[in-house]
Amino acid sequence: MTPKMNSVGVIGLGSMGYGVAISCIAAGLETYGSDIRPEVCARLVAEGAADASTSPAAFAGRLDAVILLVVSATQCEEALFGEDGIAPKLRPGVPVVISATIAPADSRRLGARLAGMGLPMLDAPVSGGSIKAGKGQLTVMAAGAPETFDAVAPLLDAMAEKVYRTGTQIGDGAMVKTVHQLLAGVHIAVAAEAMALAARAGIPLELMYDVVTHSAGNSWMFADRMQHVLDGDYTPRSAVDIFVKDLGLVNATGDSLSFPLPLARKAYELFAKASEQGFGKLDDSAVIMNYVGSELPGTRDN
Repeated sequence: MTPKMNSVGVIGLGSMGYGVAISCIAAGLETYGSDIRPEVCARLVAEGAADASTSPAAFAGRLDAVILLVVSATQCEEALFGEDGIAPKLRPGVPVVISATIAPADSRRLGARLAGMGLPMLDAPVSGGSIKAGKGQLTVMAAGAPETFDAVAPLLDAMAEKVYRTGTQIGDGAMVKTVHQLLAGVHIAVAAEAMALAARAGIPLELMYDVVTHSAGNSWMFADRMQHVLDGDYTPRSAVDIFVKDLGLVNATGDSLSFPLPLARKAYELFAKASEQGFGKLDDSAVIMNYVGSELPGTRDN
């Protein structure tokens, strides 16, 4: 019988990780957090975490599971195996849930290294955004052994509204997320293009937004991200640079499968161009800044 999981360490307290940590606290799990920003760690403790530290190794021995919500495979590797990495300090058998968006090959590589240390891995990228993360309503697309799913069930219950078991092979979850990110990135890019066209044509953006969100051309990304444009608010929930990374992974995956992805490549070019113009740290809806000459709320001389 799988021992009951009571404690979890959340590594990476960005918009998604912080929300997951809050959901774990709300679910009654003994929650630990780690982030490079001490002020964020202090805020999590104030909200009920058992402890939070810039060093994930500080509480490793107290954990029944670890979840990583960092940005990249490089950050995963550093958090797990770096100079102050948590993996060597975990008790044998403690499951490691990797929820960063990384390439399937990186997921397999990390899984193999963890397995060599006696640590099972769940390849479990997520979707839903920071608001759903804080409400425990994420979608998880996960791969791993059935016993690993069982071991981290309290964590998945706390953070997710829907958990998809994509397979038993590490990398399958990352592949599903890769396909998902193709759609997400293209949807944001084309939503921005449509709204910029409406602005150039003199159509009130509030009208355009209302029409689309009540018509067949709508998507979740249009409704969510173009509201940011209407508000003139480019505070990053997810950033332009995130989609430079994610669409880069999408295109690299297509290359590895000899599969052409013309729309993903064009979307990548648009995000990369926005980043090069200095918008990389802004909300990903700021890809609309590519369209010079459009009158947009909250901006000047676009």
